[in-house]
Amino acid sequence: MSEAPIGVFDSGVGGLSVLKEIHALLPNESLLYVADCGHIPYGEKSPEFIRQRCAVMAEFFQQQGAKALVLACNTATVAAVADLRQRYPTWPMVGMEPAVKPAAAATRSGVVGVLATTGTLQSAKFAALLDRFASDVRVVTQPCPGLVELIETGDLHSDTLRTLLRGYVEPLLAAGCDTIILGCTHYPFLKPLLSQMLPGSITLIDTGAAVARQLKRLLAERGLLAAGPPAETQFWTSASPEHLGNILPVLWNKSGVVRSFGL
Repeated sequence: MSEAPIGVFDSGVGGLSVLKEIHALLPNESLLYVADCGHIPYGEKSPEFIRQRCAVMAEFFQQQGAKALVLACNTATVAAVADLRQRYPTWPMVGMEPAVKPAAAATRSGVVGVLATTGTLQSAKFAALLDRFASDVRVVTQPCPGLVELIETGDLHSDTLRTLLRGYVEPLLAAGCDTIILGCTHYPFLKPLLSQMLPGSITLIDTGAAVARQLKRLLAERGLLAAGPPAETQFWTSASPEHLGNILPVLWNKSGVVRSFGL
């Protein structure tokens, strides 16, 4: 069972940022990735719809024999991880959440900004994170409609993207934020652009590396760490396999065979 693969999914290509962290920390592990691009963006969908999609993908990974599941999507985690853990109580499972705790510890000005989807920012789970970890800091939230859709096309540099992103970060800077949470797995791909756009004193925080560490802990506790060598990473998408195949060299830094996920 230790040589079984790990299933990772997202509403689209954003979870590739998490997949890269998992691959870097656990190079012996075989990885499966589903991009639910046919139903993106999750951030604008109802919680019930997202739960239904997550249930479909969890069942798919069960059929593939995955030894663990990673919800590489903040919005999916908010909507569905509790239900999935109840349905599969013995299956190692890791979700995403905005990095409120480390951001609150890192800020010097006492003001933390959050870039995230509407669905994440409006969730009770996010409100609970603020109550638990951010009582001593001011948190300024910024929904970012449109960013996910541009990143899904492989656009990380265009003038349209720059203009949209600048409009989202300027209110955070004006509010005095010195720490900004990237609260969507798509957004780490914008770090190079953000580094050009923001003062050097701004700290950017995302949770991909923390998710990889938590996954490693869960697998180690159960004696499920693979010895390797891993199988080649497998990809599926509910949209065009050709489209995802074209984006993989940009976001995954290597090509791969992509199959259709028709469920």
